[in-house]
Amino acid sequence: MHKTLADVINLEQHPLHNDDFRIKCKRTLNENGALVIPNFLKPSAIASIQREGEENKHLAYYTVNNHNIYLTTPDPEYPADHPRNQEVSSSKGCITTDQIPTGSALHTLYDAPEFREFLCTVLGEEELHEYADALSSINLHYASEGQELGWHYDNSSFAITLMIQSPESGGEFEYVKDVRDADSGDMNYKLSGEILAGEVPTETLSMDAGALVMFRGRNSMHRVTPVVGNRTRMLVVLAYNTEPGISLSEPARMTFFGRLG
Repeated sequence: MHKTLADVINLEQHPLHNDDFRIKCKRTLNENGALVIPNFLKPSAIASIQREGEENKHLAYYTVNNHNIYLTTPDPEYPADHPRNQEVSSSKGCITTDQIPTGSALHTLYDAPEFREFLCTVLGEEELHEYADALSSINLHYASEGQELGWHYDNSSFAITLMIQSPESGGEFEYVKDVRDADSGDMNYKLSGEILAGEVPTETLSMDAGALVMFRGRNSMHRVTPVVGNRTRMLVVLAYNTEPGISLSEPARMTFFGRLG
């Protein structure tokens, strides 16, 4: 049982309250669009979450989706091979917040005010709130051999994840920073198409089990390459809202989780 934040996080190595540590993290995220904090979780917390993941894997809802990089419906004004309509594939399994054991280190971490204050400072947000629905706040994703996340942009301005178990090979997080400017409506179809065609050098985020990752994926195109080998890639998504009382939309819940609650 991981009852306190000190049971879950290496607080001596990663002092969440320390202003210098917060400033360093914020600067890295702002400059690179990504922040990886290795060895964030204690070995005991990693082991317990891995065990929970294996024990509850049978509950996972698996999806295979074809989508464009903008996660939008096709646009008949463009040809099928245009980046606006070109399809990629994403496949994964997922267990939801209500399927994470009550005593899990994940709940301790997610709910800790000190952790949220740290996230707010680094992300530049006033407040962070849990989802109002029972499914969407903490998700554990499984990717077995051949499963991948195709190239895409996020709809949200930030993503917070924990690597729980790395695969034997593959399953690498690749990205190209600041491809589009969603706020100004500049979709940058030319560069997006070149990335899809494999013509653009990509950056890779290196993350081992226990790493905390923050990523700004709204304008940075990214993917997870196919997993290779028998060891399942396990990744936790910690999802927060900047406003209270928000639920993930019902269509999104049905798509990702196969149920509403």
